[in-house]
Parts: sequence; C-alpha cells; structure tokens
Amino acid sequence: MYKLLFDLVFKKMDPEKAHHLAFFWIRLASSVPGLRTLVRLVLAPRDRALRTSALGLDLPGPFGLAAGFDKNGVGIDGLAMIGFDYVEIGTITGEPQPGNPAPRLFRLVEDRALVNRMGFNNQGSARVAARLAQRPHTSSTPVVGVNIGKTKVVEEADAIGDYVKSTERLAKYADYLVVNVSSPNTPGLRNLQAVSHLGPLLGAVREAADRSTAHHVPLLVKIAPDLADEDVDAVADLALELGLDGIIATNTTIGREGLRTSAARIEEIGMGGLSGAPLKARALEVLQRLRARTEGRLVLVSVGGIETAEDAWQRIIHGADLVQGYSAFIYQGPFWCRRIHKGLSAKVRAGGFRDLAAAVGSAKASS
Repeated sequence: MYKLLFDLVFKKMDPEKAHHLAFFWIRLASSVPGLRTLVRLVLAPRDRALRTSALGLDLPGPFGLAAGFDKNGVGIDGLAMIGFDYVEIGTITGEPQPGNPAPRLFRLVEDRALVNRMGFNNQGSARVAARLAQRPHTSSTPVVGVNIGKTKVVEEADAIGDYVKSTERLAKYADYLVVNVSSPNTPGLRNLQAVSHLGPLLGAVREAADRSTAHHVPLLVKIAPDLADEDVDAVADLALELGLDGIIATNTTIGREGLRTSAARIEEIGMGGLSGAPLKARALEVLQRLRARTEGRLVLVSVGGIETAEDAWQRIIHGADLVQGYSAFIYQGPFWCRRIHKGLSAKVRAGGFRDLAAAVGSAKASS
C-alpha cells in the first residue's frame, strides 16, 4: 500500500516537500489521543525480549530514528507513536540558520538512497531548548537524543564556544547528547574529527554539560564513514581516554562509488552527503573496527544502510548496542519499525538468546 502511495504521490513530489507533508500527518495523528493510541497499537507493538539498557537508559527496543528527520524536536511523540524506540533530534546549532539553498534533498530510488546538502537548517539551540522545556515528562515519555553541530558562520577557531553554547542550553533536556563533527555540508566541520581538534572540543562539551545539569548526560560523538581506518582507531582511543559514553557510526558519505543511478544524474545532483543502502558495507566495517578497538567499553550506535531486520541484526551481533535508521523510512513507510521489531524478535528466539542484550557482539564470540 505504501509503495503504491510512494510511486503515485511522494515520488513525484520534491523530496523536501514530501518530507514536510509526511511529517505533518505524523504530527497530526499523534495530536489526537484516541488515534494516537490506535496507531501505536498497530505500528509499535512491544516485545519485552527487545528491551534494551544502554547509556543508563531503559529503552523499549534498540531501534531509533537518526538525526536529520526531526531537526527541531517538533514531532517526537509522533515518531515514537509509529514505533521508533528513541528519537534523536537535530542537528541543532548555536544560532538559527536556514541551511543551504533548495533544492537540497534528492532521491536515488534505484539505489534506495538519498543525497542531502541541507546544511543544518534549524531554529537554533535557544528556540529548541524552549520547546523541549515545555514537554511533559512521564513514564511513557520517549527517550530523546540531542544532536548538536557548528553554526555555519562561526569560524572553525571559534567552534568550541558555539558547541558549548548549545550544550548549556540543551543538555538539561537531553537523555543523551551527540557532538556531530561529521556532516559534509558545513564547511570545515569534518576537520574537527582530527584528534587534535576533537579532544578539546569534546572535553569542553563534557564540562559544559556537567555544569548545566545535576545528573550525568551521556555524551557521544558521531563520525563519518569516510575516515581512514587508522583515524577510526584514533577516535576510538580518544573516546576511551576522555571517558565518553559512546560513538555513533556513521554519518553520510561524500563517496559515490558503485551506484546504479546514472553518472549524469549524480553529476546533476552535485555535492552532498549520501545515505541509505550504499552505506551498508562501510558502516558495518566501521562498527566492527570500533568494537574490536573498544572491546565493549563504549556504547556503539550503528547507523547507515539499515533497511531490514536482518541488517539491524547483523549490526547487533557484530557489537552495536543500539541501531538507527532514516533513509529507508522514506522508501518503506510507516510499517517499517513494525517489520524491524518483528524480525528482531524472531532473530532473538531463533538464536536461542534470552533477550536482545545477550546477542550483542555474539558473532565475534561464536567465530
């Protein structure tokens, strides 16, 4: 049914406009109490075997929505309603910014992928913090990660102050905090992944979070798939040295290798970060490298190319404590989370595991 809707309606629309339309309907449904309950029952069934403890948080499952879909934290409850176990909002910058000129989001349907050069379009950390402050907190409130990045007009030399500003505003409302230094769409941002820059930045964010909250807010860093293997190792070592809580791997790629979409179309689209199915192999490689390097001492969140329960399962058995998706949501629609959960439940039982946690890293243990 969704495939027909996608082919007849969404596929013919500008991708960014289609995103806003779909997100509007999700938010509208979640604003109607009876409808919200009904949709949750259909799309977000919960299996206790999938319950996950990570980052000091108790989650109904391991499958979250990656940053980028809900940049301003306006639809958290709706996204939980359709089955995401946690929602990462952002990327949020110190100051509001419109992002790059449109068009800036493109579908590569043959590759089940997206290219975006959104440029961290968001309302800024002050406004998002005010919105999060108004959210009620109950036992059913979804877990929310807050992903922060650098304001485009801020010089690289002043990046730490920009991140600290966002941290001071947002940390108290975050169940976990992510430092994004890996988007290809903000000039100079990826330079901050170099350990010489990343260490002082993460240290300053950690200190700002501790000053701003009475409790420990887990801090993670999000890295690019385009890092060389030795740089992945260096980030892992730094994360351990600084006492970070985890690493999210990976962001979008600037690579364009092995695509089915024509070279002419790729050239027409131009620059931007590639996400979706083409990242599958590299995201798994980076995860395996991080797992071997950190030996379970950090929470690892794997994202990139996850489309099916089998994809999520492979990440889990190779060491991912949590997994995230985004691009496949565009192609698979509102029943996607349900299919992921049902498939994972079957994998846990078929593997003879008592619960999902027992399966984390089991591929290495059984090899």
